[in-house]
Amino acid sequence: MQQQPYPLGRFHAELQQLEPRFAAALEACTLFLRRYLPGESIMRQGELSEQLYLVGAGRVSLNSTVHSGRIFQLGEIECHSQIFGEMEFFSATPVQWNVVAETELDARVICADKLAQRLLAEPELTLFFAAALASDYLDTLEITTSRLLHPIAYNIAYELWRERQRTPMLGSRKRAHEAARFGTTERVYRRALKELVEQGIVADGSDGPVIANLAKLRAYLDL
Repeated sequence: MQQQPYPLGRFHAELQQLEPRFAAALEACTLFLRRYLPGESIMRQGELSEQLYLVGAGRVSLNSTVHSGRIFQLGEIECHSQIFGEMEFFSATPVQWNVVAETELDARVICADKLAQRLLAEPELTLFFAAALASDYLDTLEITTSRLLHPIAYNIAYELWRERQRTPMLGSRKRAHEAARFGTTERVYRRALKELVEQGIVADGSDGPVIANLAKLRAYLDL
């Protein structure tokens, strides 16, 4: 979730007014600032965590692994004061996703116990978490539903459309990661991407797929 209020939502005006108090609460509950190098884990799947992490700037990836070694790559985020660990903070359950630094970055490590006491003293600040979690849940549900109901090629195109409308999860330059993010193999991913390129909908750029023709993309997605 973002530290700043999301641009839409019922309580946006109230959250804007409360933002200085929320920032002060996070600052007061910060234990220390830690630097992470590329490839270093910030949070590890299955572990219990008593901290939250606030990344001001930098790029992180999220993935989930199973016992067989198969990895599902959720994607990458270009952080702008992004908070990680909020789900585990409220649910008191083990970490659900591996959070890995993709670039060198600094993260503020926030004490969960101190933050819990602060929210009990100022319960109106929980509105930040409620609004952000609702927005993130709807985004995740939209992505999951699309991936269940549509083929790989459609989902590649649909994600490019989503990224044009907002700045959610980002893709990766590593083709294997992109295939894992769509729950498929590199071969199937390449074939789906080639289909879109041949139709003139998508171009395969140096940083990954990009929209080649917006009108064709809209027609393909039936928007």
